[in-house]
Amino acid sequence: MPREPVLKPVPISSLRPTQITVGFREVEIRRRMLREGKKMAAPKFYERHMIPVVLGPGEHHYVLDHHHLALALHEEGVKQMFVTVIADLSKVDEGSFWLYLAHKAWLHPYDAKGRRRDHTDIPKRLADMSDDPFRSLAGALRRAGGYAKDTTPFSEFLWADFLRRRVKTSLVRHRFDKALERALTLAKSKDADYLPGWCGAIEDG
Repeated sequence: MPREPVLKPVPISSLRPTQITVGFREVEIRRRMLREGKKMAAPKFYERHMIPVVLGPGEHHYVLDHHHLALALHEEGVKQMFVTVIADLSKVDEGSFWLYLAHKAWLHPYDAKGRRRDHTDIPKRLADMSDDPFRSLAGALRRAGGYAKDTTPFSEFLWADFLRRRVKTSLVRHRFDKALERALTLAKSKDADYLPGWCGAIEDG
């Protein structure tokens, strides 16, 4: 379906997530960038960063991407945000709606331990999402050059899951710099060569 820009801003508090977690450290980085760059006062910023959503049952807007940015804006006191409607599913029933999102890979109901949950476990508000420190580690790893940005859906989740199995949670929570050093080593290894954006060394055959 063609994208349909919504000219009237949507209240950020009304946006509904399509995933259970975000990385709180990543949200804080975006909050700091917003404050330091004073981007919240620039209309062009909103035009370039419209939130992609699906219009679901009850006319609710479900966020497909930029969960970290949307939550950062909310926590910085921004009340409204322009959205781009990717699909209008407001007329379908609840069960068909969630099935469609899952089929399109627009849904990622995994908790902070990487376990798949039911769609009913996805919070109804951005503010109620929980912290997955490995999503923050995956984001920091990409910025540090550990892997390249990729168009694969949920590529950050795949890297977070890879790291979750190899780096201790206590290290990520309490010694993040050390955890990032460990992640950089792991990211260049052959164990990670199946992941999107892998940029480790390739041996000549």
